[in-house]
Amino acid sequence: MGGQRVSTAGVGKLGLHADRTWAVRDLEKNATTSAKRLAGLLLCTARYALPPPPEAGPGHAPEVLIGFPDGSEISSSDPEVHAALSSYLDRDVELRPLPPIEDRDQYRGQMASAADLHNYFGLDAGEPLPDLSMFPVKKLAELSRYITPVGSYVDAYPVHVITEQTLRTMTGLTPGSDFDVRRFRPTILVDAASTSGTSDHPETDWCGGTLHAPLAALKPLLPTVRCVMPSHAQPELRRDRQITRSIAAHTNHCLGVYGTVIRSGELREGDPLDFVPSDRSLLAATAGAGAMRVKRLLMKAGTTAITRGLKLQQN
Repeated sequence: MGGQRVSTAGVGKLGLHADRTWAVRDLEKNATTSAKRLAGLLLCTARYALPPPPEAGPGHAPEVLIGFPDGSEISSSDPEVHAALSSYLDRDVELRPLPPIEDRDQYRGQMASAADLHNYFGLDAGEPLPDLSMFPVKKLAELSRYITPVGSYVDAYPVHVITEQTLRTMTGLTPGSDFDVRRFRPTILVDAASTSGTSDHPETDWCGGTLHAPLAALKPLLPTVRCVMPSHAQPELRRDRQITRSIAAHTNHCLGVYGTVIRSGELREGDPLDFVPSDRSLLAATAGAGAMRVKRLLMKAGTTAITRGLKLQQN
């Protein structure tokens, strides 16, 4: 649902404390779903009835209040919440709390078809899918088995970082479109003016290094592959498919970076961030680049084979 801006948040290995402890489950598909499939969810809001306690997380989802576009609101504790969501979305759904980590079956879902993948990324049937070879094989294997990483309702990684500079760059490249930060729902928005140099996308240069805040530390890992969601309408933001097309054309479907928390603590609005580059040797970096090229070729071949197989099954 629509994101919420907060000025202070605890962070740990699962990302922001109490982030995404509820999700909508599509009963027909028997899988967790989101605004990627049900765009109307982005016109709804969700807020905690009370500040979430320390134990909030997998298996412990505090009460939330869901707001609909007509101004009405319903609690997650109300037995009618499922019917209200189903009526609004015109689809049979339920509101589900984040399952315990050991309940892995609740994180599973149906394998995506070729059409599903094209819809997910906002692409027409004939357009090529994004190159996912930047993802570690272990992560790709996890996401092939589960709708979301076990223990979380995030897409792939617990942290998503984007800079104001990147949003301004994309706005300049896409006349008539508004790259409002709300479209991209980052964990943190960074003003990198003092460190960005000439880079139009400074966060991409941080991958492999560490961002140190006074009370926590994050490790940016790899570019964020964008789905169709940023193009959907939100309150005060119109539907704009050009958003997705511009990202595909100018940044190879990526905007912002995924990351993890390597020092738990607290993030506060206005905190200074100190970037420390990776200390990998040139030899290691060169070897890594060679391995990535091999992996990318394998991934492209695998993606082509999977897509062709799915198309054959559909015919």
